[in-house]
Order: sequence, then C-alpha cells, then structure tokens
Amino acid sequence: MMWKGRFKKSAADAVKNFTESISFDQRLFRHDIQGSVAHVTMLAEVGILTKPERDAIIKGLREIQGEITRGTFKFDPSLEDIHMNIEAALIAKIGETGAKLHTARSRNDQIALDMRLFVRDEVENIRQKVRLLQKSLVDFGRRHGKVLIPGYTHLQRAQPVPIAHHMLAYVEMLERDYERLSDSYRRVDVMPLGSGALGGSTLPIRREMVAEFLDFPKVTQNSMDAVSDRDFVLELLFDCALIGLHCSRLSEDLVLWAGTEFGLIEIEDGYCTGSSLMPQKKNPDLAELSRGKTGRLFGNLISLLTTLKGLPLTYNRDMQEDKEPLFDSVDTTKAVLQILAEMLDHTTVDEDRAAQMASDPLLLATDVADYLVDKGVAFRQAHEIVGRAVKHSEARKKPLNKLGVEEWKKFSPHFDSDIREVFDLENAMAKRAAAGAASLKNVQAEIKRWQKTLEVS
Repeated sequence: MMWKGRFKKSAADAVKNFTESISFDQRLFRHDIQGSVAHVTMLAEVGILTKPERDAIIKGLREIQGEITRGTFKFDPSLEDIHMNIEAALIAKIGETGAKLHTARSRNDQIALDMRLFVRDEVENIRQKVRLLQKSLVDFGRRHGKVLIPGYTHLQRAQPVPIAHHMLAYVEMLERDYERLSDSYRRVDVMPLGSGALGGSTLPIRREMVAEFLDFPKVTQNSMDAVSDRDFVLELLFDCALIGLHCSRLSEDLVLWAGTEFGLIEIEDGYCTGSSLMPQKKNPDLAELSRGKTGRLFGNLISLLTTLKGLPLTYNRDMQEDKEPLFDSVDTTKAVLQILAEMLDHTTVDEDRAAQMASDPLLLATDVADYLVDKGVAFRQAHEIVGRAVKHSEARKKPLNKLGVEEWKKFSPHFDSDIREVFDLENAMAKRAAAGAASLKNVQAEIKRWQKTLEVS
C-alpha cells in the first residue's frame, strides 16, 4: 500500500473496489510512461538520479510498455490506478531504483500530465475524422452536383437548392468544429508536471526541460491550478458534443431522405439493417444510432461540469470521474464521424425523384415577389400580392405556374407575360448569384474550393 507509513490497516476490499480506476485509466499507459521517461531524464540531468539509475528505469518502463501492448501485463486493482501499477511493476523488475521514479512528483500532477498528453493526441485524431467526413460530404456533392431538391424551413418546402449546397452546409459546420479543436489545442498544450501535489517541489527540478522533452511550448504558471484544472477536458467534451450535434442534424436529414415519403436517397444494403419481423424493411440504422449517440456526448459534458462545479482547490478524488466521460466522448465522436463518412460514400440520390420534388412551382413563390420588386413594388406589398395568388392557386387546384397572365393581372397590374420566365428553374437558380447563395455556379466553385482545402489539410 503506497501510504502504509501512515495507516495501520490496509483498505477494505469494498474500498479497493470502489476507488480503483485501473479498469478504465489503463488506456493511459503510453502517456504515463512517456511522461515518466521525460521526468527521469530530467532528474538525471539535474543530478537527482545517476545516469545508470535513469537508464535502468527507462529500460524497465519500456519493457512494461511492451508487456501492456502485447496484453501480457497483469493489472492489479488493489494498486488503484495506472501510475501505481506501472511503478509497482517497475520496482519488481529493477528493484529499489524503481522507487525513485516518483521523486519530485505527485499522482496529482502526474495524471494532469497524462490527461493533457492524451487529449493532445485525441484532438488531432478527431480533427482527422472531421476531415474524413468533410471529404465524404464534398464528394457526395460532386457526384450529384446538378441535382436540385426543395430546401426546407419548418420542415415545409421553401425554395429550390442544389443537394450539394445542402451537404456543403454541413461541411461549413464541421469546419468550425475543426477550428474549435485547433484552437483548444493551444490551451491543452501546457506542461503541468513538477507542480507536485499542489505547491511544487523543494528539489532542484527543471520543468522547462521536461516540457521540451514532451514537446510542450510552455509550462503551467500556478501549481494549484495545474493539478486541479480540467478546463481542457471540458473544452474537448464541448467540442465533441457540438460535433455530435452537427452529425445528429445530418443524420436526421439522411433518415428523412431515406424514408418512403421523401425517397430521395438510396443507402447501400451493407450500411442498412432490416427488421426481425417485417421482411420489407430497410432501415437507416447507422444514421439513427449516430443521432442517438449525441445524447451521450451531451451527457458526458454535463456530467463533468457538474462534478467540477463545487470543488475547492486543489485536487479532490471527485476528479477521478473525468476519465470515463472523456474516453467515451472521444471514442463515440470518432466512431460517428467514421461511420457517417463511410455511409455517405455508399449513398446515392434518386435524381428522378429529386427533379419531381424540385419542380413544385410553389418553391418559386419568393421569386415571384422579387419579380414585382424589380418592377418597383415594395417587398411587403409584393409578399401580400403573391400570398393572395398562392391562395387562389390552391383554391382552384391550379399550379402557380399554370395561372394565365390575366389571372396574374387580377392581383397586380405589374404582372405581364414575362411572369412565365420566373418559373424557369434553371434561370431561377442562375439568379441566386450572390456570395454564399445557392446557384449551381456558386456551388461548383465551392466544391472545387473545398476539394483544394481538404487535399492539403
């Protein structure tokens, strides 16, 4: 027991079971050993360890890392966590020299370092997965670059848009996610080791040297903050939650489009599931599960926010609860990004169905109002005029584009024979030429821009 000098009795079995974290924090073993190697290297440089002691410790740590990697290492729950399991194994392997590993550090600053090393790696891993989904979305847009569909507000048909424009909206969302991850990296990229339990060490350590070994650009400047800070974890959990939100919205669109009522897309069989009862069913379960997993990402963020909100400085054992939400959010986010990217690569659009839906003349009602504005009518008046025309069209079950010129003139004398040109879909799309608007020309330019951006990132 690591505190046997103070305690007469070992911890009860129930206590050991309740307090252990090795069942989940063992995945930090590479980061723990990475930090330990840097630490003992520094201790040798400042004369606290001899070079033979340093070499023996590093050799032992490397052997332990190999055993864990191969799955031959036996973790002991009674040793609580990854730090003590590795340290105990090191002492058993090289003798009392291994007991010098913990010189000038606490598990408090040790886990702060391990977590920062882990988060730093995972920020980059998630960024790569974000790029993967962006590439799939852009490629989907390229494959169906000229396909028009109705855009929706309030889940009601609104205006025609290229389906590529719709998908590029998610590329933009994910780009903001990518930028947030990149920005958060700056705040995680700070080295806390050497802060001790909370007040630093009296030994002549050189923290900047450890930071250099571990490729940290700077060290923490307040030892109490260093061991109790988990802002960088919360920030990644927020980033994951927002990525999950964006993926959930995309998933909802895909679920709707795959349904019979929309019938817009076909997802290959290998990326769908069936029903145990109804033989005709083909369900977009991957999109549904991706949508559902967002709740876990939200929950993990709220869980850790709640855990940390009332903690006094500095370290409290409550903070052990930071790991499982972090690990779960990281794994879930990467899995969702990966599977959505793969599924999109195996999804096609029913172009005939899309053309049928996009031909709805009501989608161009706003264009009719703009037609009147071009003739000098105030927009609010034009809006009201077109609204009356739509009501007239619906009452007579006559499509808007089938109304005669004389019928149009009943609503406003500004209507003339050129009103028919408004319902030319190709012409209507070409007019949406402002920056960011949904013209086919704009969309093709955006696809090329994103292809170039994603090629070099």
